[in-house]
Amino acid sequence: MTEFLFRDDSYLQSTPATVTAVTAEGGFVLDKTVFYAASGGQPGDNGQIELADGSTIIIATTIHPDGDKTQVAHVPVEGSRLPAVGESVVARIDWERRYKLMRMHTALHLLSVVFPFPVTGGSVGEDKGRLDFDMPEVPEDLAALEAELNAMVAGKHEVTQEWITDAEMAANPDLIKTMNVKPPMGQGRVRLIRIGAIDLQPCGGTHVRNTSEIGRLALGKIEKKGKQNRRVSLVFAD
Repeated sequence: MTEFLFRDDSYLQSTPATVTAVTAEGGFVLDKTVFYAASGGQPGDNGQIELADGSTIIIATTIHPDGDKTQVAHVPVEGSRLPAVGESVVARIDWERRYKLMRMHTALHLLSVVFPFPVTGGSVGEDKGRLDFDMPEVPEDLAALEAELNAMVAGKHEVTQEWITDAEMAANPDLIKTMNVKPPMGQGRVRLIRIGAIDLQPCGGTHVRNTSEIGRLALGKIEKKGKQNRRVSLVFAD
């Protein structure tokens, strides 16, 4: 198993680590990492791995190898050499990109509050994100919803995490907003993200510590993606 340091501290930018395996996808696994692996609509981190001899390996993305949610595979750019199992390295993420993803992911949680409909999909981007809702009709006063969204951002609500058991998660299905994405279960416990008194839902992604860090938001296009499915885009306004 890989120790996911980003779960307890999304602001940690680097860590010393040891290579534990090489994967079939052309990547390698570390005993611990600050790199988030692509899942739940959030893309994998990129960055670099610093070797003991001073050289670096540029990491293009990070994934869960063969769908194994207990490990993170660091996939380098094409043509890079792989470190050897047992080698000591330093893992360092592209912090500017990660912080944008943290801000947008937290903003999408707020979007799911403003649009109180079941979520059918989503995607987190550096400058733009979106959620798909099971929403028969688009609300009429979108300006009011955008104002409500930014009021929550400006409200300086603390963003915290807590854990419940898989059994507790199964006994509280109302916590789950996503219809097509299951919460990160299977390891005995599930991580919940709480935003003040506004929102509480299972999530394995990375988030800011306070909504004030998100910055001003603007609603983007709302597209029809089926009989009742509506795609709502969200962008940073500044």
